[in-house]
Amino acid sequence: VPSDVCNVLSLEIKASPKVRAFVGEQVLLKCSFKSSSPITESLLVDWTYRPLAGGQMETVFHYQSVPHPTTAGKFKDRISWVGNVANGDASIAIQSPVLSDNGTFICSVKNPPDVYHNIPQTVLVVTERGLAFQLTSAALLSILVFLPSILVVILLLVRMGRKFRVMKEKGKCGYKKSSIEVSDEPEHTDTAGCGGKLREWCLNCVDTDEEDPY
Repeated sequence: VPSDVCNVLSLEIKASPKVRAFVGEQVLLKCSFKSSSPITESLLVDWTYRPLAGGQMETVFHYQSVPHPTTAGKFKDRISWVGNVANGDASIAIQSPVLSDNGTFICSVKNPPDVYHNIPQTVLVVTERGLAFQLTSAALLSILVFLPSILVVILLLVRMGRKFRVMKEKGKCGYKKSSIEVSDEPEHTDTAGCGGKLREWCLNCVDTDEEDPY
């Protein structure tokens, strides 16, 4: 393979295909590159933008030795350089994104003689931040699957608790003493009756003796 063909494919650029952002919160657009040639002052970085609705591409950031953010257009004073070309980083940040920023960003890097390269695209999706707790489709599906099972378990526990209370109350009401417990209790009525009969018999004996001295 000729060496010039190798040089054509020697610069590789990587960028996130999709980035989500919230209105008013800074968003980072990452872009990294790898070049077979040494990094020099001739290295160029260009970020371009196309609106979501389509239209003409516009350059929003340029780097050559130093950063050159755009001085006009909707991104004026809102783009900052966060990259480091010595480390193969060509990332930028967008301040205070708005819904109208939705669109496609393209990161282009040239490092002569490596000027032929792939050009990755990043789709920016800006949305309003809603509640702190946002349900994803997966979380919602999990709740719909497990919620009926949880309700069934709760109903079973409630029924078991009620049944246990009913059995406990029935046990208290139907309690009967055993034969041993009955026999241990003193029978005051019977004892009193026997004592009365014994005294009556003794008195009858005494009366008989007094009437018949012989």
